[in-house]
Amino acid sequence: MTMPASLRRGASAIALGFAITAFLPRAAMAQDPGAVAENEAPADGDIVVTGIRSAINNSVKAKKDNTSIVEVISSEDIGKLPDQSIAESLSRLPGLATQRLDGRANVVSIRGLAPDFTTTLLNGREQVSASNNRGVELDQYPSELLSGAIVYKTPDASLIGQALGGTIDMQTVRPLAYGRRALAAGARFEVNDLGQLNPDISNKGYRANISYIDQNADGTLGWAIGYARMQSPTAEERFNAWGYPEVTDGTDTAFIIGGAKPYVKSNELKRDGVMAVLEWEPSDRLHTTLDGYWSKFKDDQRLRGIEFPLAWGNSTLLPGFTVEDGLVTKGTWSGTEAVMRNDVVHRNSTILAGGWNTKFKPNERLTLELDLGYSHLKKTEENLEIYLGTGRGQNVGARETALGFEMRPNGGILFDPSLDYADPDLFLITDPQGWNSCGGTVPNCQDGFVNTPKIKDELKSLRLQATQEFDGAFRSLRVGANYSDRKKSLDDRGYVLTSNNYPADTRVPDDYLYDPVSLDFIGIPGMVSFDSWRYYNDDNYTLTDEAGWTPGRIFNDYMIHEKVLTGFVQADFDTAAGNAPVRGNIGMQIVHSDQTGSSYYAQVVGGRTQSTPVTDGATYTELLPSLNLTVEFADNTFLRFGAARVLARARMDQLKPGGGVNFDASKRNNTDINASPWSLDLGNAKLRPLMADTVDIALEKYFGQGAYVSVAGFYKYLENYIYRQNSAFDFTGFEVPDGGSVATYEGIAKQWLNGNGGHVYGAEASLSLPFATFSQSLDGFGILASGSFTKSRVREGNADPISLPGLSRWVVNGTAYFEKDGFQARASGRYRSKFLAEVSGLSLARDMFMAKSELVVDAQIGYTFQSGPLEGLGILLQGSNLTNEPFVTYYNDDPRQIRDYQNYGRNFMAGITYKF
Repeated sequence: MTMPASLRRGASAIALGFAITAFLPRAAMAQDPGAVAENEAPADGDIVVTGIRSAINNSVKAKKDNTSIVEVISSEDIGKLPDQSIAESLSRLPGLATQRLDGRANVVSIRGLAPDFTTTLLNGREQVSASNNRGVELDQYPSELLSGAIVYKTPDASLIGQALGGTIDMQTVRPLAYGRRALAAGARFEVNDLGQLNPDISNKGYRANISYIDQNADGTLGWAIGYARMQSPTAEERFNAWGYPEVTDGTDTAFIIGGAKPYVKSNELKRDGVMAVLEWEPSDRLHTTLDGYWSKFKDDQRLRGIEFPLAWGNSTLLPGFTVEDGLVTKGTWSGTEAVMRNDVVHRNSTILAGGWNTKFKPNERLTLELDLGYSHLKKTEENLEIYLGTGRGQNVGARETALGFEMRPNGGILFDPSLDYADPDLFLITDPQGWNSCGGTVPNCQDGFVNTPKIKDELKSLRLQATQEFDGAFRSLRVGANYSDRKKSLDDRGYVLTSNNYPADTRVPDDYLYDPVSLDFIGIPGMVSFDSWRYYNDDNYTLTDEAGWTPGRIFNDYMIHEKVLTGFVQADFDTAAGNAPVRGNIGMQIVHSDQTGSSYYAQVVGGRTQSTPVTDGATYTELLPSLNLTVEFADNTFLRFGAARVLARARMDQLKPGGGVNFDASKRNNTDINASPWSLDLGNAKLRPLMADTVDIALEKYFGQGAYVSVAGFYKYLENYIYRQNSAFDFTGFEVPDGGSVATYEGIAKQWLNGNGGHVYGAEASLSLPFATFSQSLDGFGILASGSFTKSRVREGNADPISLPGLSRWVVNGTAYFEKDGFQARASGRYRSKFLAEVSGLSLARDMFMAKSELVVDAQIGYTFQSGPLEGLGILLQGSNLTNEPFVTYYNDDPRQIRDYQNYGRNFMAGITYKF
């Protein structure tokens, strides 16, 4: 296997980041190795550290002590996870990779399996999701409010929510375990180096947080509360292509861009988060904890750009174009009638989660536990599109006489236009391409569009368990049950906007105009820019519900209701094989699921949508055995083995019944089902979950404080996979759209069904190395590094093996750090090779496209005063995406055929923290 060049660049970037730390004051390296970090006391002669090294030590210890194969992140202290969200922290763990959205880490893949195959917990309780499906959007969770997270790569029987890829358990602080009073606060100023791309969204922002932890005098009652506020800018220069059809010059055939939609995008992300914990332990027999979490996420976006209908529009490619290796890379179009966009997105998401946990010990060996959990999410979006053009309808108004184009080697296209796109007298409010006729009643009516999807997700849970401790090899037996009730719904609506001045074209009033926005990154110096949000809200448009003639707007809706009862039994053992200690657990889950889906059949009859409600579902029971075994065959050297049967439930959009009914009148007299006039795209509420048998093995060596090296391998046999398959369907009861006769009511439905599976396998290696392990003169320096290689072989029927969503063959992470005498510096890089990404498509649907490999490098430097009047005050500088790595997807397995090229720029932060 050849290591990719970009992976080698990643290693070089981390090496450079480590070299930077060498410039910190030499005095820091000369510290007495027996010195004690602030507010800590040495125990048994150990050197006690805080900050980065303390977090690493805690993470390594938790990994070592766990009987499962896990990865752990720990906060340096309250409010001091360094990242914008927990997603970015998780992205640096071995075998984990994140997909970016608007430049920020958003969802996590574990061992090459997509976010929908991962379960996310908060304090052991399953969380709802702001996405259309199951993958939790982790940027909703401020890192400042979390004390850490555990990623379970192998499950045990008492782990509720175990998943195909892995289970992420985010954790808030426990005040009694923290054990002391603390008040911490921080503030950071942030700026994006792309500048202010749009006039109505700033490229500057800030983050602020405050946390307080305390206990009563006798340590029986503890409380913690934290608040985090973020107003963060992101910027984006984005080139988007419609696709690449084929063109011929009469001799040779090549791919050519079908159309382009480049724009500049500015985001303002506002997130407020609150965490609260109340913990009471009046005696050794009773321990109860009440915790709550609330987060509100608001994403305001402005997108300004120009759509160019090219090969798939009203453009003509002039002779003399350049072809390179089957792709047209340079040429000239004529007749192009552009659609100018001034778009706005408002996305609001609120999560409320919490629970109550009580443990009671009737005697020294029996523990009874009750846990109640609740998680609720509501998400609304308003995606506004506003169009400008030179005339209403195709082939009306001014058009390009010579629109030159040249594909750039690193992605995107440079245009050489003949029109002035910054002229408000030329580009008017209208429907330039005649994209809609409002159900056939109003020609060229689409002067804009607004999508307004709404998501609700609610999950309630109740868990009861009892743990009996024993003497001997089997140390404890745990039995229990967990019941969860989850309801998730999507209400998808879209409205055509027609100008109140229709059919006249309307000049943008001067009081709404901004200065022209630059599109220099595609070669266009400026375009008409105006306050389209204010213009829309000033009642200048008539709204028409697209659902009246578009069935997809009806059958996209769904309500999924899942009731899951999980019983479990788990035995923990701690014994020896000869002189080698052996510990672990063995157990079984019995999972009974009752799932119901509600949606619609929808078809167009007489030019109008007709819908029929449909509800369907299924019940099933699965047995999920698990085994975790750890053998310490040499001092601090462990061989771990895990085996389990796990499940991943079908995606929410796959579980919805119903679908869109299509009728081809030209085939009405056919009786052959394969040439039937009837067809249907169909969901399936009876889908069974994806089942897998998994085996893991790992070798871990721990040495010194915070030091370890690990190698691991895993194999997952997928018993089944869910994909579209054709099957016979009886269309009796559906109306013939034109009222005529038909020879058959038998047709083909393309439906989500369980089919053949496959396997996923791979290897991982990770290292934590404080350099003080070798020499005290290097105390404070260290590195973290990990790499994983993953392959899959999954077929959809008899087709060639497919690429699993979210799977990168190579994932490499590295961090170099220095921390001593209050000085700290770190540089981190995360690399993932190409993968199948889930991205937003037409009408907010989720599409799959290959994404290029990427390397993201972040760095931080800071100093915390150790004594004097400023003791506890820290100053820091941070930079993210320092390599300015774009997010790139492409068509036809050809990285030159760019679908999306998203350039985010770099974000820089300067801030202070204070703790006492």
